[in-house]
Amino acid sequence: MALLWSLIFVSPGIILSTLLHGAVSHIVSLLDATGRTQFKIARRWARSLLWFAGVKVETEGMERLQRGVPYVLVSNHLSYMDTPVVLTYVPVEFRFLAKAGLFQIPLLGWHLHRAGHIAVPREDPRASVKTLARSAEMIRQRRISLLIFPEGGRSEDGKLQPFIDGAAYLAIKAQVPLVPMALIGTRDILAMGSGTFHRGKVRVWVGEPIPTEGMTAHDRGKLTEMAREKIIERLRDAGQE
Repeated sequence: MALLWSLIFVSPGIILSTLLHGAVSHIVSLLDATGRTQFKIARRWARSLLWFAGVKVETEGMERLQRGVPYVLVSNHLSYMDTPVVLTYVPVEFRFLAKAGLFQIPLLGWHLHRAGHIAVPREDPRASVKTLARSAEMIRQRRISLLIFPEGGRSEDGKLQPFIDGAAYLAIKAQVPLVPMALIGTRDILAMGSGTFHRGKVRVWVGEPIPTEGMTAHDRGKLTEMAREKIIERLRDAGQE
């Protein structure tokens, strides 16, 4: 039944919404170089995807994020549905720090670039460090947050994987708080490797921002583990670890 519902209603709806919002976003990008209007369109697109998929979302801790204050947000990564969830419910404007391969996909890559999202060439450590330094400067100058999935990709078994310390380095370099986030339930909506959507409930938790004032790049390992432990604690409380 879930497969039939997914094929007849969800997938066509998501494809149509993506094409429609994508076209509008492309046009808007020619008029607004800041990416702010595109971000608003992306929020509407994300909300429509959750509606088509029958996803109900509960939030916790959103009041910990102050509008106008830049952050580096780090979250576990379980499903392609993570993106529409965070776009819809995280209350601050942010950009994604994503693997460079996504920017090479026709149309999608152009859209990501025009919207101000940042490509990280993970296969080139020196270029990655330069990208993080430029990203830190963008955070300071434009006061826009960045969201990173520090596991480096979706978790195949749903368990939290080790974190890459780039997010902590970036937060320290920009001298902005690092914010741990936990997504719970998105894997049940759309599992990795599956094309079948299931109705369900998702929870989004935002932890206390971890200040980075006075930290140096040498503290990035410690900061990374602090954020990961906070996420593990929340996942364990939810019976996910």
